[in-house]
Amino acid sequence: MSLSELAAVTGIGKPKLGHMESGRYQQFPEDVATILRACGAGQQAIDRLTSLVGQADARTWWAPWANVVPDWFRTYVGLEGLADTAFVFESMVVPGLLQTEEYAQALTLGTGFVRPDHAERFVSFRQTRARRLTGEEPLTLHAVIGEAALRLRVNGEETRRSQLRHLAAMSELPHVTVQVLRPEDGPHAATPLGKFVLLDFAHVRPIAYTEVLDGAMYVQDPDGVRTYSMVADNLRQVALSPAESRALITELAGAR
Repeated sequence: MSLSELAAVTGIGKPKLGHMESGRYQQFPEDVATILRACGAGQQAIDRLTSLVGQADARTWWAPWANVVPDWFRTYVGLEGLADTAFVFESMVVPGLLQTEEYAQALTLGTGFVRPDHAERFVSFRQTRARRLTGEEPLTLHAVIGEAALRLRVNGEETRRSQLRHLAAMSELPHVTVQVLRPEDGPHAATPLGKFVLLDFAHVRPIAYTEVLDGAMYVQDPDGVRTYSMVADNLRQVALSPAESRALITELAGAR
């Protein structure tokens, strides 16, 4: 059934159903049981699934990947799932939400931080996470990407070109903006920084996030977040426009 049909049958509002389906809403046993009955599930299945609602990890979509994703990153993914908008700066690689499966797999194996026997599951986690951009209530994403990331050779030229074609296509979505930052565009405020993310929420203050080698730092202090916001504004001004960026990405996608 569609969400509209399910809402009519269960009496649960469509927005709430959408949040439950995407993992952005806390699950309650009575709601889960109502939905399962409406979908024709048997009592044994209803009892089994509603019992899982009491387990904290079962309320998160990333639960199946809990043993391959570090705690500090699970925290970020949880915040990302609650955010309305995100600004991402990446200087050397394409941001995770915009990666193809082949690119993500090659990047994961190339870094050496993920055990080879966990690599495939970690990639599936990344791909599931990327659905945050294609769901019913998608994240509004603004990404500024260093030109070096577009030229990085990842598992051969075809993987790189396929990734760039995907990036160009994603940049055409109304809620996704991509800008490319070139060396010839001059200095910018993020020169001493690596990757960072700004997450904005509907009812709470924004949070800045940046990664270190084996962990992450969360900035919640308003003054600290304001500094990252100023850097983000500077990057938007210095980088190529979205249209110019898409043209460059498309050109590099065809270059051999």
